[in-house]
Amino acid sequence: MTAKAILHPSTFILGCALAAAAGAQQFPSRPIRIVVPQSPGGTTDFTARALAPLLAERMGQPVVVDNRAGAGSMVGTDLVAKGTADGYTLLLAPSALTIIPGMYRSVPFDPVHDFAPVSTISSYTNIVVVHPGVPAAGIKELIALARSRPETIHFASGGNGTGPQLTALLFASMAGIRLVHVPYKGGGPATIAVLAGEVQLYFAPMPSTLPFVKAGKLKPLAVTSRRRSPALPDTPSVAEAALLDYDESTWNALFAPARTPAAVVARLNAEVLALLKTREMRERVGSQGADPAGTSPGELAAIVKRDVAKWARVIREAGIQPE
Repeated sequence: MTAKAILHPSTFILGCALAAAAGAQQFPSRPIRIVVPQSPGGTTDFTARALAPLLAERMGQPVVVDNRAGAGSMVGTDLVAKGTADGYTLLLAPSALTIIPGMYRSVPFDPVHDFAPVSTISSYTNIVVVHPGVPAAGIKELIALARSRPETIHFASGGNGTGPQLTALLFASMAGIRLVHVPYKGGGPATIAVLAGEVQLYFAPMPSTLPFVKAGKLKPLAVTSRRRSPALPDTPSVAEAALLDYDESTWNALFAPARTPAAVVARLNAEVLALLKTREMRERVGSQGADPAGTSPGELAAIVKRDVAKWARVIREAGIQPE
């Protein structure tokens, strides 16, 4: 009888670890896809398109942007959550990712457990903008107008459960006014709606809206961060002008599917952090009124967990019923 070799469990585990390490060293060996769960033209799309070509240069492989809008960002987000965990399909998500669980009764993914955080890419304030025809020169005038005409001021968002919607609803709750929400299929269409006068108000992401403000096509009333933005130094914050405790900023971040090898996540994180230190990437992000904002995977995981809890509380206290 021929003796059979018995593989010791520790040998098997070591072999798997070595194979994973070898795979990570070869990564990437083909194009990488960054899924944007929103329409072209919005802030998240801009961030992805600023990042992709520079990341491609560093990684030595093409990096393509794939817009998959729909269902308040859930279509594209779920695509990545259920994608192959190999680092070749990534998600560039706005902080609205952490709002979704509180807005919907049925969510096909878990922001905390279904993704491997890579790094934040940028952070920015929103601008409270109105169509030039709205008779309000500042945020106090907007509040007075809304109080005198309840439910006649319509505000845009990129869809139910997105950051601009919650940011506006938090403002309305704190100001004691009633606004009418009009959701669009992404930040680009929402911006176009305000430009066209279809709606009067938009708590708009700075990067995608700043060019229209500077061109005089949209009127800025305030920024949503506690402090003024260097991009709009003459525009006060909501806290400064009207509501002392109001403070809300937004981020965009890169994620891989959960169970992506740690070595692959570490490689992606290292390349992103290096990119965010370059003059070219900082200028691309800064030109739109955003700030480069890199983090470790662990730091981003903590941010996601914190914001999921925060927005769940805000939604509950505002009396918003999940859809």
